[in-house]
Order: sequence, then structure tokens, then C-alpha cells
Amino acid sequence: MPAIQDRYETAVARYFAAWNTGGEEALAEAVAAAWTADGGYTDPLADVRGHEEIAALITAARKQFPGLAFHLITAVDGHHDTARFGWELVDEASGSAPVAGSDVITLDAEGRIRSVYGFLDRMPAAA
Repeated sequence: MPAIQDRYETAVARYFAAWNTGGEEALAEAVAAAWTADGGYTDPLADVRGHEEIAALITAARKQFPGLAFHLITAVDGHHDTARFGWELVDEASGSAPVAGSDVITLDAEGRIRSVYGFLDRMPAAA
């Protein structure tokens, strides 16, 4: 069982690496390492497919929340080709976490993400 759990944890680590990577080239590499070429990301605010759209979404989120980083806040729980986990978007300077949620991912045979279904549990009030 540990090898199977490592598969989920490795996929989630790659996922967070992509969300926390800056720079266009590094981000493109991180997204390609985490997702399949036709992989997707869906949450209440977005529904994108493919590496370019995923990278554009991450870039937009990083611009909206500068100085914040995604942190895993739960254990990664998985079975078959599916895993779930909770996260927070943390302000590295203050330690506050204005955004939090949970995601469910599906993986291909190589452990790359085919799909992400995100749920937002906490968001800042609209200005």
C-alpha cells in the first residue's frame, strides 16, 4: 500500500509545485510535469483544459494573490486513480490564509493529473 499512497502524494506535490512556481518557462515545465497534455482543471470560477490554459489560470491566480502560496493542509487520501486533499492559500508574510478549499484529482497510469475538481471553502469578500 505505501507505493500506491506515494503515487497520490507525488501527484499532489507536483500539483502544488505548479501552483507555487513563478516564471513563464518554469511554470510551463511544472504544469507539463503535473498534468497530462489534455488534462483539465475545474472549480466554481474556472474550467480549463490543456497545459497552456492551466498555466494561464495559475498565472492569473498568482497575479490576483501576490505573495501568497498554496499549502497542503490535510493528508492526501486516495484510491484507484483518484485522490482528495485540502489546501489553503497562505500569505507568506502574515501567515493569514484568505482562501481555502479542497480538490479531487484523477490520475493517468503514469501518475499525471487528468482532471482536477476544486471546491472553494473560503474566499475573500468581493470588493
